[in-house]
Amino acid sequence: MNTDGAPRLGWWQQTWRLAAAAVLSVPIWLYIGVLLHNQGAGPDPWFRIGDPLVALACLIVLLWRRRFPLAVAMTVTIASTASALATGAALLALGSISTRRRPVEIGAVVLAYVTATQFVGGFYPVQNPPGTFWFQLALPALTAGIAVAVGMAIGARRVEVRSLRDRAESAEREQAARAAQARVLERNRIAREMHDVLAHRISLVAMQAGVLDHRGDLRAEENRLLVRGIAEGSHQALEELRDVLGVLRADPGHPEPPQPSLDRIPDLVADARTSGLDVTLTTTVTGTPTDVVGRTCYRVVQEGLTNAAKHAPGARVHIAVEGGAGDGLGVSVRNSPATGRPAQRPPASGFGLLGLTERVDLAGGTLHHCPTPDNGYVLTVRLPWPAPTHERRT
Repeated sequence: MNTDGAPRLGWWQQTWRLAAAAVLSVPIWLYIGVLLHNQGAGPDPWFRIGDPLVALACLIVLLWRRRFPLAVAMTVTIASTASALATGAALLALGSISTRRRPVEIGAVVLAYVTATQFVGGFYPVQNPPGTFWFQLALPALTAGIAVAVGMAIGARRVEVRSLRDRAESAEREQAARAAQARVLERNRIAREMHDVLAHRISLVAMQAGVLDHRGDLRAEENRLLVRGIAEGSHQALEELRDVLGVLRADPGHPEPPQPSLDRIPDLVADARTSGLDVTLTTTVTGTPTDVVGRTCYRVVQEGLTNAAKHAPGARVHIAVEGGAGDGLGVSVRNSPATGRPAQRPPASGFGLLGLTERVDLAGGTLHHCPTPDNGYVLTVRLPWPAPTHERRT
């Protein structure tokens, strides 16, 4: 297996590396051949046959240098003792193992390489000039140093590329996780908006339709009022649904239409009264809260009226809104026990109060809901409304 984590080489990349190692050794081999000729040595079978065969074997062994780096490097380095043409193969093995950047392995192979070069001349009857010992020692050490430097630079580059690739993959995973989370949040927002916009209106329409269906003693004028209420409620539900879909389909830079706030609560109560609910509203609010607080208060009242219409037909509903800047904003929706029972209860999602709790939490408020001792129900919310702060003059 590949022990250094380097990318696998293709056939062309492998071929040109081995060819470069072979070409690098040719001048050394020819130099020895010239020395043999000048010194009058006869044809040397080892120079012509044995040396090239050993070099070819070393090049073949180099094919496994990434699977067995230390073993291949030591084998090729020791074998280069018997072959001048294997010098390039030994340098390639040394550079390859240097990419791992392990000092002990590199030091062992460098020592073996420098030592092996001192014995190459033993296979040929070549007489070296006197005083060239240090040159014969320094040249292999220099070439080994160059091979080690190149190998370590390649290894450092591989580590950097691997680090960048890991960081890119990590960034892609994080981006995918953020996108998934954004999709979940967007689905929740769509569901919340659809519930807030349609549940109240459809509940009132269903209540009016139930009265119209089960009350046979209604006068013609009362029937017309109920039918008109159903038509207007359905039309308003379609308009509000169109507004929500318009917000969802709008361009990112397109401003959203204004959301209902505290000043729309009287209109909400008036629509509920028109639909047949017995609703009273008490408001003792001083000042204008922030958009988030006002919108949350509106949704609290809307959800309270929707639940009263669904679960407490004929009950009296009392809404109280009080507070001011610095004191917070309190909302209470209380209904008395139900005095009637619809023939068919409208379907309930079960997520109304859950979504409302999320809204209140996001606004920094608290929500409580529970039955009352007289079998009614009460929904109370407390929202923060900090006192205005004066900006410093500079």
